[in-house]
Amino acid sequence: MKHALVLGASGGMGYSIVHELVNRGIKVTAFARSEEKLQKLFKGLNLVTIQSGDIFDMNQLVTAASQVDIIFQSANLPYEQWSEKLIPFYKNVIQTAEVTGAKLAFVENIYAYGKSASKKVTETMKKNPHTKKGKIRLQVEELVKKTNVETIIAHFPDFYGPNAENSILHYTLKNVIQHKTAYFVGDQRIAREFIYTPDGAKALVNLALEDTAYGQNWNIPGYDVITGDQLVAILRNLLGYKKPVFTVTKGMIKMLGLANPTMREVVEMFYLNEEPVILNGAKYEKEIGPLPRTSYQEGLKQTVHYMATGTFQKA
Repeated sequence: MKHALVLGASGGMGYSIVHELVNRGIKVTAFARSEEKLQKLFKGLNLVTIQSGDIFDMNQLVTAASQVDIIFQSANLPYEQWSEKLIPFYKNVIQTAEVTGAKLAFVENIYAYGKSASKKVTETMKKNPHTKKGKIRLQVEELVKKTNVETIIAHFPDFYGPNAENSILHYTLKNVIQHKTAYFVGDQRIAREFIYTPDGAKALVNLALEDTAYGQNWNIPGYDVITGDQLVAILRNLLGYKKPVFTVTKGMIKMLGLANPTMREVVEMFYLNEEPVILNGAKYEKEIGPLPRTSYQEGLKQTVHYMATGTFQKA
């Protein structure tokens, strides 16, 4: 791999993928809608070319991908646009790879798994999504598997990390670092899974460099499960934070949804905060090697440092 295109480079996982590729001496075209944000994140970063554009414009995608070996797809859309626009977007990405001959690596969530009776879900488990958004993600996966393009589909839990501003934990962290009263989405006593985005990026790039990884699904779990109470305790220790952290319930999300279309879409996914889906990473560790796993203590330390300074430091 000599040159990669990262779609959604200004997002949480895209940002970390760009940095991981650069750290390995791989040229990157960082693609996102906002030129201003791309400049802020990557200006002056060696090996990175900035390309702003529209992910729905095939000409722009093909131009951006014309010289690359692989496309990392980490772009996302607001929930309320999924029904109408997510499938057409993925068709564009796949067609771009077909036209240019590039490989594909997809950053995928866990929605298609649906509710799980198992403690940890494996790649071989039948996907049985019960939500509208889970069914759309399964359609995306089925679409990807119909192509002749060499592809990797990597499933990740919820993100946190540098520049991961659309993540559920960012909602808590943004007030904590200002020593304001904060809010945690879901029961703080339930153990859930989060992945530090630099770990996820490292694992995905490791897969992309292995010829045998293509044509398969891969689960990339986080460090371990952790409760909200435990996360807050770490933040209190790191920052001397003393304010209360209140729980955001499903009922509160429903109330917000009366006026906010995004919140209306969040409600159906709230089950993940009550009955978490936990990923089994045994396949990765058997076939690729040890999973990158940064402790929550260190990951949160690096995340709040980035939020306070805008500087990304490797753990």
